[in-house]
Amino acid sequence: MKFQMRRCNECGEYTLDDICPNCNVKTGVIYPARYSPQDKYGKYRRILKKQQEQQQKEG
Repeated sequence: MKFQMRRCNECGEYTLDDICPNCNVKTGVIYPARYSPQDKYGKYRRILKKQQEQQQKEG
């Protein structure tokens, strides 16, 4: 069985469970995706990052 550290997006609690024990919300993996030279989705990640930076500047 493979264990991965997970973090709740609502309360910020770290856990190994898929569901947060405090607020019963689905948790997300905190580790970044592995690097690959044949990155299929790199273009879309860069576009999303630019959009998020623009929103932070505006708001």
